[in-house]
Amino acid sequence: MRARWLRPKTANPHKAAVIAIHDIFGYTEDIERIAQRLADNGYPVLVPDLYDLPGSKALCVVKTLKAHETGKGQTFEQLEACREWLLNQSEEAVTQVGVMGFCMGGRFAVLYASQAPVQVVAPFYGGMPKNVKEVSGICPAVGGWGRTDMIYGDHGDRLAKHMDALGVPHDIKTYEDVGHSFMNDHQTFTFKKLGPLPPLRSKFDAGASEDSWQRVLAFFEKVFAGEI
Repeated sequence: MRARWLRPKTANPHKAAVIAIHDIFGYTEDIERIAQRLADNGYPVLVPDLYDLPGSKALCVVKTLKAHETGKGQTFEQLEACREWLLNQSEEAVTQVGVMGFCMGGRFAVLYASQAPVQVVAPFYGGMPKNVKEVSGICPAVGGWGRTDMIYGDHGDRLAKHMDALGVPHDIKTYEDVGHSFMNDHQTFTFKKLGPLPPLRSKFDAGASEDSWQRVLAFFEKVFAGEI
């Protein structure tokens, strides 16, 4: 599996790294942009290409989406390989790992964080399980959804309810006037022209994005510092 490895100029003092999980569009310049911001804030970042599996690209996408729905499969093995690699590589000192994901990656982040010993998860506008038992092992979470997203707009409320029931610290926020993918800024015709249409109403929103970044970075700092 291919993955991009970004190292910060000055690493955070908590020996923490982050796995950044792309959206349904796969590995793009946009997920690199997001990963770079994490690196600029002191986090070594590993960005896997979840579609980089043996076989045709179409088959890889199908297998990944199947894992997305079932909560099991090779994608979770890929994410676990990322976590183990981060802990075992020798270029950066890493003892703690967080996961951040968008859209499809948001759901993967939550499901993986419910199975694996990661310290924090940051999901954004992914579909959340209905049953709290599916996330019973989850770690502290910070994330965001857009209320005008007609499919996933209430899934942030769902995750927050699960977290409350489990007694796990969280900062889950739903932005009332934005839709899906508000942190993604894909420079493609499809995203810019078709994305804002119902039902997802996908569109980058600078205000909601920046507010989310501030919340994520503050929450990560507290978790990795042992304050949460």
